[in-house]
Amino acid sequence: MSRRAGILEFAVLGLLRESPMHGYELRKRLNTSLGVFRAFSYGTLYPCLKTLVANGWLIEEPGNTPEDALAAPLAGRRAKIVYRLTAEGKEHFELLLSQTGPDAYEDETFAARFAFFGQTSRDVRMRVLEGRRSRLEERLEKMSASLARTRERLDDYTLELQRHGMESVEREVRWLNELIESERAGRDLKGPAAEKPASRDTTSGASGGLPRPGGDLRPDTPDDTAT
Repeated sequence: MSRRAGILEFAVLGLLRESPMHGYELRKRLNTSLGVFRAFSYGTLYPCLKTLVANGWLIEEPGNTPEDALAAPLAGRRAKIVYRLTAEGKEHFELLLSQTGPDAYEDETFAARFAFFGQTSRDVRMRVLEGRRSRLEERLEKMSASLARTRERLDDYTLELQRHGMESVEREVRWLNELIESERAGRDLKGPAAEKPASRDTTSGASGGLPRPGGDLRPDTPDDTAT
């Protein structure tokens, strides 16, 4: 399984742990309120859902709202399918939440993991945050060494781009320091007011904030009739 497919499966399981949803609702949450994924097509989401169903982590149920029951026959289309997390799916998601290996520190994976920190135990949050900070400090050291070696050969604009990339990483490290301090003090983030670092700088390869996975997935036209 590719890393991106694994991240998508993780996010879908996490959202369905909150409540059952049909495909259009899931796509909307992934693209908007979750804030982790860029727009992607149903051709990406539905194979993921089918895999999760085949693994026994989800079950498919017919839509049971009055609107679903009336709309499908009138429009000559099938009723929407609602996806529900099974007990095995919940157990698998909790296992994924507990993992704190190096993959959890990478740009795309960290963004998805952070989006579900509200469902993650404090000790796991601490390990992921500290691992992410260490990864970025290593990146910053390499960027600084590279800039020192090539400074004389770069024009002013390229130098400015390199400095911008380093500043973005430094901002995220400061943000992580604040989060780690809060976790150690036993404080949880509440509401949307918690400060996030600057947006990712894709031109310099630096990550100054929560990266948004799925960069090359193209959007589809939303289709309320999708199952």
